[in-house]
Amino acid sequence: MFHHIVTALTALFLFSDAADAEVPGSDIIVGNFSQNQLNGWEAKEFSGETSYSFVRDHEQGHFVLKAQASASASGLFNKTKINLNKTPFINWSWKVEKIFHKINESSKSGDDFPARIYVVVERGLMGFSSVSLNYVWASRNPIQNLWTSPYSDRVKLFATDSGSQKLGIWTRHKRNLRKDLYKAFGEHIVEIHATALMTDTDNHGGNATTYYGNIWFSAD
Repeated sequence: MFHHIVTALTALFLFSDAADAEVPGSDIIVGNFSQNQLNGWEAKEFSGETSYSFVRDHEQGHFVLKAQASASASGLFNKTKINLNKTPFINWSWKVEKIFHKINESSKSGDDFPARIYVVVERGLMGFSSVSLNYVWASRNPIQNLWTSPYSDRVKLFATDSGSQKLGIWTRHKRNLRKDLYKAFGEHIVEIHATALMTDTDNHGGNATTYYGNIWFSAD
């Protein structure tokens, strides 16, 4: 399924330019979900439709983005260019309600994740050589594990969370995206062209409910 995601993103870039959000010394908020906003985000369906809606989270004290998937895979994409020399850190939070038992995440039939946030680097003729790094909440793969998507060697997955230990708890992350991209692809990548999120359950036919907090890039 995920090779279709890279292809779909290529189509999105062909028909609209990525916005330039470079503001030296400032954080760049691409997902301002706490303000009940999806400005700049586009939906793309791959296999059934994951439902995305805003709900007020009493623990957080503001709105968050709720994703509900039932044997489905659709995502939200924000085509904002990010200069990683200026803002190399990606920041986000999420809360996962359940994991998927007995799946093999390295196989096509098990390439499902209750939560994933990923970036896309557009490259090549018509964008067909674009690459993507996915930060995921894994059901089976251990934390810090990096592996190649079973659908495409241009897609790498990195487990920032794993298993059931923190289910139902808000988990916050700050990753040096520039360093993670080098680890994933062996290249010094200094610009990304899109940020996306997805809760997908289409390959194994399960259900998932996940909550996403704001997503932003920072200098440190």
